[in-house]
Amino acid sequence: NASMISSFFHSFIYTPLYNGLVFLIDFVPGHNVGVAVILLTVAVRVVLYPLARQAVKTQMAMREIAPKIEELKKKHKDSQEELARATFALYKEHNIRPFSSFLMLLIQIPLLIGLYWVFWKGGLPQVDASLLYSFVPNPVQVSMNFLGFFDMASRSIFLAALAGGTQLIYARLSMGERKPAPTGERSFTADLTHSMDLQMRYILPIMLGGFAYIASAAVALYFVTSNLFMILQEYLAGRRF
Repeated sequence: NASMISSFFHSFIYTPLYNGLVFLIDFVPGHNVGVAVILLTVAVRVVLYPLARQAVKTQMAMREIAPKIEELKKKHKDSQEELARATFALYKEHNIRPFSSFLMLLIQIPLLIGLYWVFWKGGLPQVDASLLYSFVPNPVQVSMNFLGFFDMASRSIFLAALAGGTQLIYARLSMGERKPAPTGERSFTADLTHSMDLQMRYILPIMLGGFAYIASAAVALYFVTSNLFMILQEYLAGRRF
């Protein structure tokens, strides 16, 4: 039920991440929250990198066989059962596990939500000592000023715009070039795919930038750092504009 999920989230995701952030604040020079946010975001992304890398490989393989999938759809347009059987045979032939990407996404989501929740609801510069593990010291001071320009507890239109911009770049790298809108005989699936593509490329960056501005500069910095890491990940996977 909801209380069990909440208890699990706080015990195994939120509290460990909160302690990690407080530990880094105590560790970094000047006890700077901005630097700690960057380090914690990178640390979590590094841990998740093997999962994300496998998801990218699956996505690229799925894209390579997309023309063959379209041929199967035309060949078996009158039988969904035959289409499903032929599609899974094609996946097996190319050693593709189509659900692995989705599974890895499910594993990542709770951690990323927890990381975001720490930055948004963590209450800094006040530290909740009741959440700290016995080996995590309570910082003697907490500096919310990052680079002399950004108050991590306030809003930053610059960081919010940077969050939206880096999300736009990441979408361009990860999704490749846009396909033209379907013409001629159109289908619900084709229209839905085109609409989702449009939203992921342009609507999501705008929404993310707006949300990053409403939340706080710390949340915006988290999104910027996370997006930059994923952009680097795409380059390491061989993606180019």
